[in-house]
Amino acid sequence: MEENDVLREKAFSFALRIVDLSRFFVSNYRELVLSKQVLRSGTSIGANLAEARQAQSRSDFVHKLSISNKEASETNYWIELLEASHFITTPQARSLLGDCTKLQRLLIGSINTVKRKSGYKLSIGELSISRLFHDKELQYTY
Repeated sequence: MEENDVLREKAFSFALRIVDLSRFFVSNYRELVLSKQVLRSGTSIGANLAEARQAQSRSDFVHKLSISNKEASETNYWIELLEASHFITTPQARSLLGDCTKLQRLLIGSINTVKRKSGYKLSIGELSISRLFHDKELQYTY
């Protein structure tokens, strides 16, 4: 199985978990604001991967993967907030965060592979953004 297929399947499975989480909030807490935020960002990861499959260029492909990575970062934020506000338990949050982090690692690996194969040069903005990652395993490699 190709890396992109694995990434797509993991993103789809993660999106299903997020849909279930959102349904749970709506039915049990009648909570709409946070559930919509995590639903939007958590399902957008896979949606942008689907768009990447139709990319018109390598640059467009990298851009779509980068958007997926940003959505994953946002989803991590919402999951952390849901945990801190006691909507989900720490084990639930850790499980979701673990899956989302795995997606980010796959996304970053794919981005790096495409950039390396195409001789892509980094902009100053990309260099400074990479320094903001607090998890060294998630940093872009150059």
